[in-house]
Amino acid sequence: MQKVALIFTGGTIAMKVNSKLQGAVPSVTPEEIVSAIAEYTPYENLETFEFSKLPSPSITPDKMHELKSIIDGYLENPAFAGVVVVHGTDTLEETAFYLDIVSSSDKPVVLTGSMKNASELGYDGLTNLVSSIKVVLEPTSRGKGVLVVMNYAINSAWEVTKTHTLNLDTFQSVEFGPLGIIDDEDVIYFRERTQRKALNLKSAFSDDVHLLKVYAGMGGELIDALVDSGAKGIVLEALGRGNVPATMMDAIKNARQAGVAIVIVSRCIGGRVLDTYGYIGGGKDLVRHGCMLGGNLSGPKARVLLMVALSNGLSRKEIERLFA
Repeated sequence: MQKVALIFTGGTIAMKVNSKLQGAVPSVTPEEIVSAIAEYTPYENLETFEFSKLPSPSITPDKMHELKSIIDGYLENPAFAGVVVVHGTDTLEETAFYLDIVSSSDKPVVLTGSMKNASELGYDGLTNLVSSIKVVLEPTSRGKGVLVVMNYAINSAWEVTKTHTLNLDTFQSVEFGPLGIIDDEDVIYFRERTQRKALNLKSAFSDDVHLLKVYAGMGGELIDALVDSGAKGIVLEALGRGNVPATMMDAIKNARQAGVAIVIVSRCIGGRVLDTYGYIGGGKDLVRHGCMLGGNLSGPKARVLLMVALSNGLSRKEIERLFA
């Protein structure tokens, strides 16, 4: 049987409650976690690598880039079927999406974590880790891109988002549903992912890309400040179908004239943006002034894609095609 690499970055799965600090902190080693799952599984083909002990708010794009290099080393080794990355859930979807868009292997890479720490009743970390190992070892998992496995569900990194601060089934593909499930010993796929074309992007990134959520009555001060600070790109989580208050338009025009790439997505949890409305600040007006539409991507994912696209030196038309 081929090996499975388990790369530990930290997160709730490796935490317990510290009585002095009165909160959950990193406390559990990868060896302890693997030893715990050995009681429930016959796996002897696991190789662990402790990448970090970081809570996921501390995972930066630099760390994602480093992680990609470690993962590639395992994927290039024919002894390994694939990789499981154990990660905190707060930024898990961003790391998963980054790894997906710069992926160059058809071997499965699965991200997983835990919503409960090891001190809590109903700790879900071990179940999620075992499920992830099963997915990596399943031959039909090849070629499906980077996957997120939590609470017995298999989701595509391109589609999934964290929908709840507490629930164990927080990771969902809101519009499309999961790719499949883990049912006892069986890994069952229902469908293919919606985005299947390999993007062939290098794993570099531009750090000068920012994300703003649009709200009622918003002006252009934040956009002006980002342009003054040297921003190369801005993602706007716009209203509804992809619209902004008219009071933002002067700043948006100035940003475009300064060469700043602007991508429009929606702050709604489902649906895609489209240039439906022609009024000042409507989607048609934004496109007319050089903004790009980001499809149905969330703000955080659109930011990651724009960061990578700009660092790859893509033209405007090439970036538009990526988001389309």
